[in-house]
Amino acid sequence: MSETPPFAIPASFPGSDLFNANGTAPNLGLHERFRSMTSSSAVASQQTETLLRVMSRRLQSMANVHGERTRATFEEMSQIAGLLSHQNDRGRSALTEYLTDAAQRAILTTDMMRERGDIAIQHEADGLPPVLVYDYEVVVDGRDLKRPVNYMLLSITPPEGVTTHDWKRPYVVVDPRAGHGAGIGGFKPDSQVGVALADGHPVYFVAFRPLPENGQTLADVTHAEAAFLKEIHKRHPDSPRPIVVGNCQGGWATMLVAATNPDITGPIVINGAPLAYWSGEVGENPMRYNGGLLGGALPAIVLSDLGNGVFDGANLVMNFEMLNPGRTLFRKYFDAYAGIDTGRDKFLEFERWWGGFYMMNEAEIHWIVEQLFVGNRLARGEARLERGRHLDLKQIRSPIIVFASHGDNITPPQQALNWIVDTYADENEIRIRGQRIIYMVHNTVGHLGIFVSSSVAKREHTEMASTLKTIEALRPGLYEMVIEQQIGEGVDAQFVVSFEERSLSDISTLDDGREEEEAFAAVARLSELGTDVYDLTVRPFVQASATPVGAEMMRKLHPMRTQRTMWSSQNPVAAMLPGWAETVAQNRKPVDDSNPYLRMERLYADMIEQSFDLFRDMRDAAYELMFFGIYSSPFMHWLGQSHAFQRTRKDVTELRFLPEVEAALMNIDRGGFEEAVIRMLITLADARGAVRRSRLERSAKVLSQDEPFKSLGPELRARLIHEQTLIVTFERDAAVNALTELLDDPDERKRAVDVVEFIAGPLEEMEPNTIHTLQLFREVLGLPKLEARAVTQDPLAEGTAEAAE
Repeated sequence: MSETPPFAIPASFPGSDLFNANGTAPNLGLHERFRSMTSSSAVASQQTETLLRVMSRRLQSMANVHGERTRATFEEMSQIAGLLSHQNDRGRSALTEYLTDAAQRAILTTDMMRERGDIAIQHEADGLPPVLVYDYEVVVDGRDLKRPVNYMLLSITPPEGVTTHDWKRPYVVVDPRAGHGAGIGGFKPDSQVGVALADGHPVYFVAFRPLPENGQTLADVTHAEAAFLKEIHKRHPDSPRPIVVGNCQGGWATMLVAATNPDITGPIVINGAPLAYWSGEVGENPMRYNGGLLGGALPAIVLSDLGNGVFDGANLVMNFEMLNPGRTLFRKYFDAYAGIDTGRDKFLEFERWWGGFYMMNEAEIHWIVEQLFVGNRLARGEARLERGRHLDLKQIRSPIIVFASHGDNITPPQQALNWIVDTYADENEIRIRGQRIIYMVHNTVGHLGIFVSSSVAKREHTEMASTLKTIEALRPGLYEMVIEQQIGEGVDAQFVVSFEERSLSDISTLDDGREEEEAFAAVARLSELGTDVYDLTVRPFVQASATPVGAEMMRKLHPMRTQRTMWSSQNPVAAMLPGWAETVAQNRKPVDDSNPYLRMERLYADMIEQSFDLFRDMRDAAYELMFFGIYSSPFMHWLGQSHAFQRTRKDVTELRFLPEVEAALMNIDRGGFEEAVIRMLITLADARGAVRRSRLERSAKVLSQDEPFKSLGPELRARLIHEQTLIVTFERDAAVNALTELLDDPDERKRAVDVVEFIAGPLEEMEPNTIHTLQLFREVLGLPKLEARAVTQDPLAEGTAEAAE
């Protein structure tokens, strides 16, 4: 009788070939054993390397940052001690003045906290409306659509003294629905909304109500946002398609709309929007490890079930706050206390938005966590919005501008940009598809600062607004927007901006390698297994035990809400605060900044914040080590193999034979004046590798306002630019030589070259490659050599309406 094997080894398990079917090891030689274990040993070696890299970088960072801060602390302590030693009789009065000032600030700050609580309660009672500083009207209410949603389209009313024009391209700002309410993109005059209004554009805002509609899904939201854009086009039939600005979650939501409806959006601007969720730097970005260490999608589903089918956005906000507890639990309040005389209104204004918590349906948060944050399916081409509807970012035809920052600890540049590397074979495929992708990486601004900071609004967003007027004159490709120089100061500041051509390898250099991303595949698979087990076993009992009353009680008692309500006027102790605060305000005696005790207070605050930061850094180090210690192991590597894939991309050598390329190359010697000018402009840009915005503005003006280009219309003009880009990309020399076929008449040849040289700009500003290429055009077309005299007047201007006036 044969003996039953005690267990079976899966064939795909690392090292399974070391065992017989009955689980016993065969008589293999050492060479065969080591060879069969190569895969597992390589994974283990990679895990060790990753853990060492984490430890090294974390320790190095902590030593550098906290060492410098500690030295600064001791220097400040020494200076304060010196001041105190020379105080003599003045010391006692300085201490009295400080204590009076500190007590007054404490009362005023406590009253401010009471007011914060009252504002939170009243804001919720009012229905948590958008925190916009502008008046608005509701254009489309999502509840009235065929598939009802809690979203709505608002039309922003320009403030007094500001005029908008219906013929200008509309702006649409899509705010993030990630726990907070709507309005952050326009809750101060120096904002995205303010920049667009100041330039005369009609502005619309996509907002949402606190509670989702019954049965609402992400697919319904995408349909609603598409309906909003169609309505805007109806209201502005004579303007180009609207510019859509998506902030954070609103960024990837905008990309979903553009991918499923490629014909309804103009240029897309996505600010701090995560699209490649597994990406990040080792030793940084701890938020990406949450899925693995907190149970994948399961916690969101359980919390939704306990919430009677509704997920509380306060949970997301609490996650954001815990990223930097020194800031959110201490420094924010100390800064408000220290600057209570001038910063009260600013603090309350921000907290009104930060303390307004919005809800999602279980289906919405489940899709977001499973498809995006844990599964990373969007960047890998595997996401499905609904049954039978596949999401592919390659389908987007609108120009895309991506704004990221190294100072963003929620959406680091790798998460904002690596989707480009994951989607396209190389930069030539971006050109072939007629796509324009421009990215810009800020050095320091934080996540919220990307779409809230006044300084960013005055510089980066203003420059982006100017860029959007000309972006469609760029030949398709991948570019980095670089602000090279500032001329002037303050509101009069102007910037020299260029668009540097980039390759996918340039984006890859922003990362430190992506080998560690394989660990997230195991997280994705375990998350699916965990949710399936929960769904089949415990979930019916959890859902049966949840009631509307219990769900509402759980929301009311959430720490993010109780920390506000406990300070409000509902607390009997707080009833006396307004009277005290009024008395203090009437007798306010702020201390001078030179007071040594005030400096000591700030020093203590810095030390407390550093203690929080040291805890955070040690926590994040332990967090990261734990993640890779678990998920980079050989077993987890095996477990995640089915999910450790990239989307299938065409081989670079196959791009030349794509149908659109073959079709374009058939027209290499066909066309006329328009094709010739566009071809020469693209060849110039190819030779230089960068485009100054001043040159791009001249190009946009000629191609959109001068005849014969004006009569082409935007769609045909875009098609010509796309076609000529393909011709120049794959057959540059033949394309230049074929110019003689496009331009038969000598006068037309001179006129075409004059137009190109006018756009190129003054000769002294040209690079050698540009001059060489212009000389080549003249040589091929049989024209005299390039002269020092530049073409300063638009050769086609006489045919424009402007010149006729």
